[in-house]
Amino acid sequence: MIKLPDIRQKFTDIKEQVEQKVYHSYLLKHIDVPVIDEDKLLILVSIMDRLELSYNELKNYATTTMLIQIALDTHEHISNATVDEINRQLTVLAGDYYSGLYYKLLAESEDINMIRELSRGVKEVNEHKVSIYQKELNGIENLMTSIKKIESSLLVKFSGRFKVDLWNDFIVNLFFFKRLLFEKKLFLETGSSIMFESMKDFISPIKNLSVNKLSDNQQRDLLVICDRYLDSSKQFLIKGISQLPYLNDMLEARITSIINEHQPFAKSLVEEG
Repeated sequence: MIKLPDIRQKFTDIKEQVEQKVYHSYLLKHIDVPVIDEDKLLILVSIMDRLELSYNELKNYATTTMLIQIALDTHEHISNATVDEINRQLTVLAGDYYSGLYYKLLAESEDINMIRELSRGVKEVNEHKVSIYQKELNGIENLMTSIKKIESSLLVKFSGRFKVDLWNDFIVNLFFFKRLLFEKKLFLETGSSIMFESMKDFISPIKNLSVNKLSDNQQRDLLVICDRYLDSSKQFLIKGISQLPYLNDMLEARITSIINEHQPFAKSLVEEG
């Protein structure tokens, strides 16, 4: 009897397969190592692990979806004004290269429905990125909605392809929560982040003023707003973790770890004081 790999082995094998495809020796000499979001990969593997798919099908779907996610993440780095022009062009090419690998693998699978759904996800992600970067949003709630779409549209379209929509709200909140944690940490460490720069426009009457030029009280207000959304998503995740279908131990441990990373700003001030 053939013993099928467990969830950890599947995750490790597929991660190694993705790395082999994206770690192009020439590109890595000139651009940052592409980041593989292991949590999104784990979600993909966990969703498919209980479906009637062969292991090869699972690997192909997870690999192709991660390639397009990496392509989207790579293109996002282009907005960094500190990157020189040569690196900027190579980063564009790297993102296109990963996209090309994705389309090649999906075309080989001949799954037209998956191609259609993931293409819709890519379109949705890019539309909301444009709204944020061009400051077309009206209000903080719309900004947060766009961040949710950017972080989860690809996975939501993926789960829709397999009709496992019970995962969707949890996926949206988990990766929204994770992105907020990242943006908050970046702001506290560097004084700026794309999300906080966008939020600033809704609380400051002075346009074109960098967020690190705001008063201490205004910066504190931004952190409080961020924490409010973090707290709301955290409560959803705590409640929802018991309702996910077929939640495996590896994913449950990772979700718990992410949830526990959140420490409200007000609490931090009290402890430091």
